[in-house]
Amino acid sequence: MKMTTKNTLIPLAVVAVLLALAWWAVDSAGGMHVNIDGDEIDGPLGTFIGLIAAGGGLLLAAIICAGVAVFLGMLFAGLGILMIVGMTLLAVLVAAAVSPLLLPLLIPIGLYWFFVVRPRKQRAAAAAATNQLEHAV
Repeated sequence: MKMTTKNTLIPLAVVAVLLALAWWAVDSAGGMHVNIDGDEIDGPLGTFIGLIAAGGGLLLAAIICAGVAVFLGMLFAGLGILMIVGMTLLAVLVAAAVSPLLLPLLIPIGLYWFFVVRPRKQRAAAAAATNQLEHAV
């Protein structure tokens, strides 16, 4: 693609006009005075330095806020994981403490399983073995 002088000069002229307008807006802002190490700077340069310092402060505050947000996110995520681990440990400890007390309840459940469920499984296994023999012949 060929770059002509017209394609180059028009954007540069627009930027130059915008910079001149911005400088005029800063100059007519009301005469800001900046004191740096006892040196009084005023006029458009003082206003420009004041705006840069204020913008830098806002940028620094935004970076600090983002860092604090990341830190708090990691902190609360870690605390959430610790809470889940603690609740799981508590549940295991409660189950371990209650299980000896459930032994009288486990005896009838074990007898029911032994007399009802176990023979049913054995009959199903025997029927499956018989079916396999019939299909083999």
